[in-house]
Amino acid sequence: MKRLTKKQMWIFAVGQLGWSILGGIISAWLVAFYLPTKDKDGLHFSGSDIDFYTIITPGLIIGGFLTIIGLITALCRIWDAVSDPLIANLSDNSMNKKGRRMPFMKFAAIPFAVITVLIFMAPSLFTGGKEPTAWNIVWVAVMLVLFYTFMTIYCTPYNALISEFGKTQEDRMNISTYISLTYFAGTLLAYTPFVFAGFLQSSVGYYWSYVVCFIPLAIIACICMLLPTFLIKETDFIESKPAGTNAFKSLGKTFKNRDFRVFAASDIMYWIGLTLFQTGLPFFVKVSMNLDEFYVMVFMGAMTVLSACFYPVVSILVKKFGKKKLTIAGFLGLALAYLITAMINVITIIPGMVYGILIVVVAAFPMALLGIIPQSIVADIAEADSVETGEKREGMFFAARTFAMKLGQSIAMLVFTSLAIIGTNVSYEELKKSNDITASTTGLMIVAIVAVTFCILGALILFLYREKKIMKTIAKEEDKAYLEAIESEEEIKEAANEVEKIEDTKEEIIIQNETNDVTKEDSENIE
Repeated sequence: MKRLTKKQMWIFAVGQLGWSILGGIISAWLVAFYLPTKDKDGLHFSGSDIDFYTIITPGLIIGGFLTIIGLITALCRIWDAVSDPLIANLSDNSMNKKGRRMPFMKFAAIPFAVITVLIFMAPSLFTGGKEPTAWNIVWVAVMLVLFYTFMTIYCTPYNALISEFGKTQEDRMNISTYISLTYFAGTLLAYTPFVFAGFLQSSVGYYWSYVVCFIPLAIIACICMLLPTFLIKETDFIESKPAGTNAFKSLGKTFKNRDFRVFAASDIMYWIGLTLFQTGLPFFVKVSMNLDEFYVMVFMGAMTVLSACFYPVVSILVKKFGKKKLTIAGFLGLALAYLITAMINVITIIPGMVYGILIVVVAAFPMALLGIIPQSIVADIAEADSVETGEKREGMFFAARTFAMKLGQSIAMLVFTSLAIIGTNVSYEELKKSNDITASTTGLMIVAIVAVTFCILGALILFLYREKKIMKTIAKEEDKAYLEAIESEEEIKEAANEVEKIEDTKEEIIIQNETNDVTKEDSENIE
């Protein structure tokens, strides 16, 4: 089968640009849109309260510490627990003549984009009602369930192609690098309403100004998601062989893989830490740093550009140090960036702008490492499992990774909305009635410390990953440099000694055979 060219890898990566825009809109805006905070002057993110009214039942009304949004996102995970393996199994077992993956992606792209916008178009925006209603809650809940369903239908087959298109370690690292670049570019684009919505608010109102910004982003995302499905013919590169197992049996086999369980646990920690930062970034900038919301886009853009500068270095470092060590280093680097964030309101002599620049510089390299390497690790595990079991279940492995991502994101949103209000000056009774989460500097510091904790946990868990075993199972001649990166000098010397012993034994056998000192039975035993 053919290998993807560099051009085709970039075309494939454009699909990631599309779905990361949509995912970024939810990560960056779901909380900020439905539970906006106020600055020190009592104004919302827009800088004014133009046409501001309540859409979702406000306050911490679920058990005294959860919001409606937090509960809805938690319930979405229950649905994901069922839908993710079902979609993965349908893809793994597909007998479509056009391939096992691309037809699913083509089917999901348009509804995925449309539903992303609909999440922010609750009935009150049309009726003009100024009070929250049950219909708004139902609307957001149903749209979020559909959003995550179509995300799974697109992303699970898409991610499975990383393993299938990646014929060698070099191919996998290149694909992972390209899609990581487009992921961060998409996330950056999702923050652009911070720049443009303010120009629209006087004419269309607070909420519609953001919806108007989401619509062109969704159109761009849809086009990007469809491009790989039209420009890359899957069957030219992959032999579509159905896995032949049912969904939950396949899921069970996936989680029986010890190395995947270790990776998945570590990955959940990563997504919790990352999403706490992404969700909290507008709040860190506006409340902790006391800067204009415009700087949310500035800092995110600077971090993305600087991180991209490190991307060519990552592949070189992987050949030198291996994937496991660098991923652990990425976790610890990200933890350091979050620790600096926690210090904003502790060491107050440093201006907020300086903190912002410092966080960008410190976080950029870890973001590059964690943006590229984990996808490649999943591809390695999936291929190793295929070699050992004879079943090609890449879709199920990446479905489980997608579930880990969404689970981490949901836990982070739940944690953020509960912790960010700690230390607020608003009374508990007022807090329950408030339409914003009234984030405090103390609460945001706690959020950052919790993010540090999750990153460190992720690093500790990953120490259990058996990289050498996986790499030796799937290694090809082209992967020699990657294998050498994970072998210690002692192991290399030991292997060389073993080779010398084998050669010496062969020479002895030859000499003994020539002098007829060895029996036929002995020769067979030695062989």
